[in-house]
Amino acid sequence: MLTILGGTDSRKNRHCDGVSRRGFLKAGGMALGGLSLAQLLKVEALAGTGSSHKAVINIYLPGGPSHIDLWDLKPDAPREVRGEFRPVKTNVPGVEICELFPRLAKIADKFSIIRSIVGAEGSHDGYQCMTGRAHKEQPPVGGWPALGAWVSKVQGPAAPGVPPHLSLMYSTGNRTWGEPGTGGFIGAAHSPIGLVARKGQNSGPAVDMVLKDMPLERLRDRERLRRSLDVFRSSTDRKGVMDGLDHYNLEAFNILTSSGLAEALDLSKEDPELVKRYGENDSKYQRDGAPKMIRNFLIARRLVEAGARVVSLNYSRWDWHGGDGMNFPRSRQEFPLLDQGLSALITDLHERGLDKDVSVVVWGEFGRTPKINKKNSRDHWPQVSCALVAGGGMRNGQVIGATNSLGEYAKDRPVTFQEVFATLYHNLGINVQTATVTDNSGRPHYLVDSGVEPIRELI
Repeated sequence: MLTILGGTDSRKNRHCDGVSRRGFLKAGGMALGGLSLAQLLKVEALAGTGSSHKAVINIYLPGGPSHIDLWDLKPDAPREVRGEFRPVKTNVPGVEICELFPRLAKIADKFSIIRSIVGAEGSHDGYQCMTGRAHKEQPPVGGWPALGAWVSKVQGPAAPGVPPHLSLMYSTGNRTWGEPGTGGFIGAAHSPIGLVARKGQNSGPAVDMVLKDMPLERLRDRERLRRSLDVFRSSTDRKGVMDGLDHYNLEAFNILTSSGLAEALDLSKEDPELVKRYGENDSKYQRDGAPKMIRNFLIARRLVEAGARVVSLNYSRWDWHGGDGMNFPRSRQEFPLLDQGLSALITDLHERGLDKDVSVVVWGEFGRTPKINKKNSRDHWPQVSCALVAGGGMRNGQVIGATNSLGEYAKDRPVTFQEVFATLYHNLGINVQTATVTDNSGRPHYLVDSGVEPIRELI
């Protein structure tokens, strides 16, 4: 996490407003082995910006959402399989989804459903949703990079002062549900910069959006921030410090002092009616999962508008086995808010003309057992899962793949995690057949395995 107003500086060398020069130039949490952000930027020289600004919003639903209750209902199956919900028709002929998603049903022509994702390991983490890889695959030294790390390296930043790879992932009691991935072998300079922080464990105080160790409420004090920057720049200019900074120090300084991220995080800049359209946040942690911060969907849209290329976020908790987490009561609580927030995001992108440039993917680590257990819930089912994709200039308004009559396995058109990633890279303007990144040993790596191509039905 970046620090703009550091709380660890001594009282020495402070300006009259209490802000130290050292505090402005510190990149807290981005250091690796004592390297500053500027040094990391120098070591990991960015590859240069692309010709256009394409972006991805990766929405991870921790815990494994039920494919058979979301987008792949089986109304003709036995009761112990079909469950309590009925399908509802969408505005795309022949496509039906759960009745608890009426808003999405009205705009089904603006997204696509993948009902046949295969290859889930069954691990309770977001690793495959963040990297496209399985734990069992032998990674290069340093590990497999997250989606945004590849993009950061290949395309570089799209806007000054806005890192291309950002995370709105909350830390979770089940640690692996809150991991956005890393830079892997590509390097720490391309790891995601986290923009949210948690205070307390699970049931602590309300979660605050935090940027550079500075709460959003303080970032909204634009006048105070302006005065701080003016004083800092004036002082450093008099001392000739700015003239002595090289390109990478200036890049780090731009990130630390840019208002772009602060503006994107500040929802007071949005039309209040649009903010309401997304729904109300619930900052309480869902047991060991993430809070229901549905307006982070809107913040993600604002971040890609500001210049981010990949924004990942985790939303709520979807591991419902029984007890207080029974599948159907929890679905009745969770589905309507997801319906509201996701439909608002997809509609918002279209209204702003961003539907050709911004891809959205919504998924979890695996699906749920077709047969309902004795606790009126569904257990883990890695045999098949689902995803919803939108935007990206894709040919939306369709269903990709199909499961058998009981939702047990992919009957038609199985789709792998890597194929979804290849599609996202394609939407970003990256040719997965030719683009490579070289590791420290000089070996080039393709972004996906040989033979993996974008989903042909979507591009």
